[in-house]
Order: sequence, then C-alpha cells, then structure tokens
Amino acid sequence: MTRESAFWDDKRVTLAQKEPPPLQLRTYGAIAVLVPASLFLASVFADAPAKLTRDDAQKLKSPVTYSKKSVDRGRGIFMQNCTSCHGENGKAEGSLIADATDLTTPTLYKSGTTEGEIFHSIRDGAGDQMPAFKSQLGAEADIWNLVNFIRSLWPESQRPPLQDDK
Repeated sequence: MTRESAFWDDKRVTLAQKEPPPLQLRTYGAIAVLVPASLFLASVFADAPAKLTRDDAQKLKSPVTYSKKSVDRGRGIFMQNCTSCHGENGKAEGSLIADATDLTTPTLYKSGTTEGEIFHSIRDGAGDQMPAFKSQLGAEADIWNLVNFIRSLWPESQRPPLQDDK
C-alpha cells in the first residue's frame, strides 16, 4: 500500500479520488457532537449553584438517597481521593495534613455537618487545608455519594436512616 492510498469501503482508492467532506458538513458534524456533550456537562453541574454561601449550603439537600449502594460508591471515591489526609478509616490518624478532620466525629467538623455543608466542603474546599475536589470528582452525584459514605462513618445514633436502593 502506498502512502497516497487507503482502504475505503473495502476498495482500494487513492486519497486524490476520495474528497474529504465539505467544510460545512464537517462543522455541522462537530456541532452535532459538541452540543450534546455540553448539555450533558451542564446538567451534571446544574444541581448546586456555582458559588454557595454557608447558609445556602445548610439548606442544600442531596438528590442521592442515603442507601447501601450510594455508601458503597462513596467508599470507592473516598479510597481513591481522601485517604492521604483522612486515612482509610476516616480518623485522620497519621495524616499528611496535621489539621485534617476526623470524619468519624461530626462534632469536630469546622464547616458544618448538614449534607449540604459536607457537599460544599468537598466540592469547594474548606479553610486553607481542604482543597476543592470539584474538578477531580466531576459529577455532583459522585460528591453526594461521598457525602453519604462520610455520614456512614458517624456513630450509628447520628447517622441518617439507611434507605432502600432504588
């Protein structure tokens, strides 16, 4: 096969014989791919406002049910993203960050314990030690699953009731 030829529809044709689609068609094709992708990304990040005040965060409610499935998903996210500071058990023992929060004791939380406040701390960061994870986690559902896992670390009397998986 020479450099000028290619296989097209199981026939050997030279590139000179096969014209590329017109620019207008290529542009519409790119738009057809990019617009749905943009709409998808917009819907992923549409659940919570871009900037949350602490009052707004307190009122924010999770669209993800506190269920075994969500907690399990959150555990996987936690193991990938949070153990270097909070440890595998969430107690922040031997942490690289001296001031990391012990996630098993909600009374120690400096930025609040409502599901919205925890979401806000993860997504946007908290104080000068906790970085924002918005870009690392992507979908807000992943952040809500992480919130549910963190709440599963609390003493049983302080955990929300576990719901059935949907």
